[in-house]
Amino acid sequence: MPVILVTSRSFSSGEQDLVSRLESRGHTVRRGPSDHSLDAIGADLAVADGWIAGTGEVTAAHLDAAPRLKVLARYGVGFEAVDVRAAAERGVVVTNTPGANSNAVAEHALALMLSVLRTVPEGDRRVRNRDWSVTRGRELGSLTVGLVGFGRIGQIVARLLSGFGSPVYASDPFMGPELIRSLGAEPLDLAEMAATCDVISLHAPGGQQLIDAAWLAAAAKPLVVVNTARPELVDEEAVAEALRTGVLAAFAADTLRGDTSGQDSPVLDPQLAARVVITPHFGAQTVQAVDGMGSIAVDNLLAVLEGRTPPNPVSPTPTKVN
Repeated sequence: MPVILVTSRSFSSGEQDLVSRLESRGHTVRRGPSDHSLDAIGADLAVADGWIAGTGEVTAAHLDAAPRLKVLARYGVGFEAVDVRAAAERGVVVTNTPGANSNAVAEHALALMLSVLRTVPEGDRRVRNRDWSVTRGRELGSLTVGLVGFGRIGQIVARLLSGFGSPVYASDPFMGPELIRSLGAEPLDLAEMAATCDVISLHAPGGQQLIDAAWLAAAAKPLVVVNTARPELVDEEAVAEALRTGVLAAFAADTLRGDTSGQDSPVLDPQLAARVVITPHFGAQTVQAVDGMGSIAVDNLLAVLEGRTPPNPVSPTPTKVN
């Protein structure tokens, strides 16, 4: 029976039994760790025909260990951790799951904005210590919000913010001003947002640093920065210093450098805790998003294994056919 390696922790953990769906098509499902340690998954890679991949790196060495592999179905949107060119050279099709978790991440971005603006976590901590003192917050509808990156998630955030009445600006190098306006925001360069907006929400792809000391120095008033995208977008040392000096009013994020090893991040300084909210990279972890990502990954994987074009290929045309 063809073997499918699954290294996503949340695959088939929602309301849909996706493991049974694969088994009903004649496949054997094996599970592996999401960090993709070759020591742990090497034996499974050696016999795998398909791989539903987690967040860990997929290198040429992984692909060399998988001579039967035909498809790598990335469970999620980002595929920066996958050596796509090496996959193409070995005849392996790479796919992803665009849009499956967009609504979940957009809602989480809004939840983080509200949490820091109304100091919800800090209020909870005080009450548990029998301290019922009040901290005055700010209403989201009274603030101007800048969205950095205006793809699927950014557009949903803009739509959600419209219900609060917040003026919304957006910066996206791949969109012209008229397109941005047609999608519900006013165009504004990232550099101008520091001096214009009250809240900045990051929805840009990784591989770049956008929030650094120079950008923060241009702030005209204490800002709130929210990051539900990639950790490398933010200079965490600069953010911690801006929190200490008052340039930043608050910082909220769903990810830090190194994620689970991010406990060394300067933004986790206990002295900053009242103005920092960090969640454990679970913005996409809703039942609906887990089902959506898993179902799309399975659709892509089965299409390739059954000789059809997958709905969501991201790799160049394979230069070798297995």
